[in-house]
Amino acid sequence: MVEWLLNLNSQLNAIVWGPPILILIIGGGLYLTIRTGFSQFTQFGRMTKEVLKSEKRETDTGDITPFQAISVAMGGTVGVGNIAGVATAIALGGPGALFWMLISGVVGMCTKLVEVLLGVHFRVQEPGGPMLGGTMMVIERGLGKSWRWLAVLFSLFGALAAFGIGNMVQANSVAKGMLEFGVDRWVTGLILIVAIGLVTIGGIKRIAQVAQIIVPFMIITYMIGGLIVIFARIGTLPSAIADMFRYAFTPMGAMGGFAGATVAAAMRRGIARGVFSNEAGMGSAPMAHATARTDHPARQSLWGIFEVFMDTIVVCMITGLAILTTGAYTAVDAAGQAFTGAALTIHAFEQVMPAFGALIVVGGMLLTSYDTNLAWCFYGETCGSYLWGGKIRTPYRLLWLPFVMIGALGELVAIWDIADS
Repeated sequence: MVEWLLNLNSQLNAIVWGPPILILIIGGGLYLTIRTGFSQFTQFGRMTKEVLKSEKRETDTGDITPFQAISVAMGGTVGVGNIAGVATAIALGGPGALFWMLISGVVGMCTKLVEVLLGVHFRVQEPGGPMLGGTMMVIERGLGKSWRWLAVLFSLFGALAAFGIGNMVQANSVAKGMLEFGVDRWVTGLILIVAIGLVTIGGIKRIAQVAQIIVPFMIITYMIGGLIVIFARIGTLPSAIADMFRYAFTPMGAMGGFAGATVAAAMRRGIARGVFSNEAGMGSAPMAHATARTDHPARQSLWGIFEVFMDTIVVCMITGLAILTTGAYTAVDAAGQAFTGAALTIHAFEQVMPAFGALIVVGGMLLTSYDTNLAWCFYGETCGSYLWGGKIRTPYRLLWLPFVMIGALGELVAIWDIADS
C-alpha cells in the first residue's frame, strides 16, 4: 500500500513539476513582464539605489527593516539549489541549461516584484502579532471572499509542506554534512534543535536579526570562492560562455563523463532549476517581505527584483561558470562515474582550491540549510496563523523542533517527494 502511494505521488510530481506547469510559470512571468513595461529592466537602477541607500521614513509601517526582510527571504531561497541543483542541471542538461536558467531568472525578477508588491499591499496587522501578508491575503482581499477556499488550501499546504521543505530535509542535509567531520547525527540533531529553537521562539524579529548576519556572510563567502575558481580559469571563460549559448539551441554529444543532452533537456533542466532556486511565483517570500517596514508596497517590491537577481543571475551563474570553466562536468570519479549534484560543484572548486574547495561548498550548504529552516518555520507558522489565528504561532514553533531531530536521523527521500508535491 505504501509503495503504491509513493508511486502515485511520483506520477503526481511528474505533473506538478512537469513541462506544462513550468511553461505556465515562465509564461506568467512573461505576461507580467509585458504588463509592467519590463519593470525588471526599467526599475533596475531604482532597485540598486534602494538597496544601497535604504532610508527609514516616519511613514514606514511594519516589523523589520527591508534588509532584514530580504535576508529572511533569501535565507529560504539561496542554498542547496544554488550549489547542488545547478550542478545537477548541467550534469543532465549540459552547458545550455545555464542559459535557460538565466532566462528563468530574468523573467522571475518581474514575477517576484509583482508578488512582493501584492503581498505588502494586501497585508493586515495581526492582533498582537506581526504583519500578516502573502498569497493567502492576496487571494482573500484581492480576489474576494468567494475565493477564500483557495487561500485556505494554500495555507494548509504551506503549513504542512514546511515540515518537509524547510525542516526535516534541511536538518537531514546538515546531519549528512557533519558526518564528514565525524559528528554523529543525533549530536547534530540536538545542536540544531537548540540553535533553531533559540531563534524561532523569538518570532520574525529574532529570525531577521540572525538572518541579516548569516545570509550575507554565506553568500559573500561562496561568491568569493566561486569567483576565485572562475578567474583562475579565465582563459576558458569565453569558450564556456559560448558553449552556454550554443548548446541552449543545439544538442550536445557525449564528452568524457558527460552523456550528452538534447535542447529539450537543456531547456527543461535549466528552467526548472531556476524556478526551484528563486521560488518566483511560489508565494513563500512575500510572507517575509510583508513584514518589512516600508512606506509603499512598490518600494519593497524593488527588493524582490534584487532577491532573484542575486539568487539566480549572480549565485547560480557563479556556480555554473565555475563548473564550465574547469570542465568538471565532463570528468569522472575514481569509480568511473560522472560527477553530479554537490559532488560536481566540489570537484570544480577543488580544481583550483584543493585544500579549501570542499570546505567552502559544504560550509555554504550547512549554513544555508540552517537559514532555510529558520525562514520556513516563519512561513509555516504564518500559514497556520491565517487558518487558526495568531495563537497557533508559539505551538507551531514548539512542534517544529522535534521534527528537526526526525530529519537529522532519517532517510527522507519519500518525505522530500511528498513535500515537492
